[in-house]
Amino acid sequence: MGGYLKRLVSSLGAYQLSDVVSKVMAIVLLPVFTRYVGTNGYGIVETLATFVILVSILVRLGMIESFVRFYYTDQERERRDALVRRAFVFLLVSTTAVSVVMALFAAPLSTLVTTVRIPGTFRIAVLGLWSFTNLELAYAILRVDERLRAYATATVANTLLTIAASLLLVVGLHRSYNGLLLANYGVSTLVLLALWWTMRERLLRRSAGAEPLRTLLNFGLPTVPAEASVYALSVLDRQYIVHQHGLSAAGLYSLAVKIAGAVAFVVRAFYYAWPPLAYSVTDDAQAARLYGLVTTYYVLLSGWAVAGLTLEARWIVRLLAPASFYGAYRAVPWLSLGWAMYGLWVILLVVAGRAKVTRRNFPAALVGLAVNIALLTALVPAHGIAGAGIALVGAYAAMLAVMYVLVRGAFSVSFEWRRLAHIVLLIAGFALVGDLLAPTHGAAGLLTRAIVFLAIPPALLATGFAHREEIRQARTLLARARSFGSRA
Repeated sequence: MGGYLKRLVSSLGAYQLSDVVSKVMAIVLLPVFTRYVGTNGYGIVETLATFVILVSILVRLGMIESFVRFYYTDQERERRDALVRRAFVFLLVSTTAVSVVMALFAAPLSTLVTTVRIPGTFRIAVLGLWSFTNLELAYAILRVDERLRAYATATVANTLLTIAASLLLVVGLHRSYNGLLLANYGVSTLVLLALWWTMRERLLRRSAGAEPLRTLLNFGLPTVPAEASVYALSVLDRQYIVHQHGLSAAGLYSLAVKIAGAVAFVVRAFYYAWPPLAYSVTDDAQAARLYGLVTTYYVLLSGWAVAGLTLEARWIVRLLAPASFYGAYRAVPWLSLGWAMYGLWVILLVVAGRAKVTRRNFPAALVGLAVNIALLTALVPAHGIAGAGIALVGAYAAMLAVMYVLVRGAFSVSFEWRRLAHIVLLIAGFALVGDLLAPTHGAAGLLTRAIVFLAIPPALLATGFAHREEIRQARTLLARARSFGSRA
């Protein structure tokens, strides 16, 4: 069990490296971009970005999910290479065909998505659809081979080049939101071509033995409605806000999403690292224990991050954006919690994938989508962007409940329910009391809330959350760290 956890931590480190760089630079540069782009422009950028990801989910037809799942069914290199090539050719054809059609109808589509006619901007987003989808497969190839250094190099290079291009186009050449989109998707295209060049022998070599395309689609297609429905939660709220409250409100909501990205940072790394490791565990009993333990640790880490953002959202918004963006803080706690709940959805998806019952994903996702629509129409008119965040949390809660009921009979996971309840109740209590009672402005409020945030881990230990073996292992790691520091 310890070996699997070490592999997970190592993978998380590699997958988080680019996010660390991008989040740090985003914090530094966000005041610059919000000044040059404005609330309307920021709303356009984020609305198109979410649209690109949603269409990408539909275009790939579950091929990347099938690739990751079936890569571990055979240890022969030739069969794995054949699977790589089959997935590569399929995605290249599907993304190119869809991108050409969307580029031809860019004018009406741009009006439909953003409420303004910007065909040139929309065509940049179409380039993003093509490059993003194919780049996801290239990254997946690195992940299943656990080529952590290559993955980190590619993603960090993508991040740094995007930042440089954004500064040049937005600040230097005053290209506003077009510059942000072009920097993001143009650099991604260059990184994709570079990765294809390094993988060219594997991508072009004809090898026999790959799973038939029909088998891959039979596994992957049932995941598409579910994944699209889940991601639609991130599209519907923006679309509802854009059409009901305008691009300026969408800009505020987009900033709140960016700040909630501190939790997304944890979730995204977990999303990339967890499925390959989870599927590689061949013993079902061992997998059941591992899945339960990982769920506990995930809830602990992501819950603590949500508490921190809930307590300090006002100060973070003031630090990162002009005064016109201040109202964004109202949505930050809810969006952070929504991101954390998405990680739990990933765990249940892996359970369904292991049991090969991916057709059960869609009913759960459909319930979540229906709940989201109902809550958006009920809450946003009265509560604005905070209402949209609450609707997202309600949707995930419904979706997780239904999904758990549907998959628990297919593969039984040893969830640690007592410890999970302990984490949720204690962290939620600290965050709620701190937010209600601590000052909402000034240095005193900032410091008081920081103390509440830092008190959460000691409170968990004091109330008996950790097992004795976990405490012993933590002390051993701390002793090793101190020993290493003294030698250095």
